[in-house]
Amino acid sequence: YAMLLSLIFLIVLVAAIVGFVFRHEIKTNFESNLNLALKDYNVTADRHSEAVDTIQRTLHCCGVQNYSDWERTEYFGQRGIPRSCCKNQNDCSEEDLKDPNKAKLKVFVDGCFFLVTSTMESKMSVVAGISFGIACFQLIGIILSCCLSRYITNNQYEMV
Repeated sequence: YAMLLSLIFLIVLVAAIVGFVFRHEIKTNFESNLNLALKDYNVTADRHSEAVDTIQRTLHCCGVQNYSDWERTEYFGQRGIPRSCCKNQNDCSEEDLKDPNKAKLKVFVDGCFFLVTSTMESKMSVVAGISFGIACFQLIGIILSCCLSRYITNNQYEMV
């Protein structure tokens, strides 16, 4: 049991170290994937388009760096900026969303990349605290299982 807990503890420790060391690569990868999702954004309900819409609605943002990122997409030529960028859904018309100057007043102007990364970084302290707590319980379990094993081994010799 102690060996199993030790193995799990080491796996969690390695995962935490790898996540910390490669956090900049994770950000770069997220930014490139978000750019790709904007480029391939379409009206059909695919997973990437739904994810972009959810991020934009939830974090009140638009585009990667700002709302003008949508102007470089194929979707913008067809329908303008997506409705998920609108501050007020009832006040956004398709004509407003096709004109970048009018859209600036109707949509969220901040980009999603900075908001997502800052939200993730702000939540990292909570994740680190929970992980540290779990690691402490695992270490206590390892120590107690080693003590139990020693106790059982010592009692076996006394019985004989």
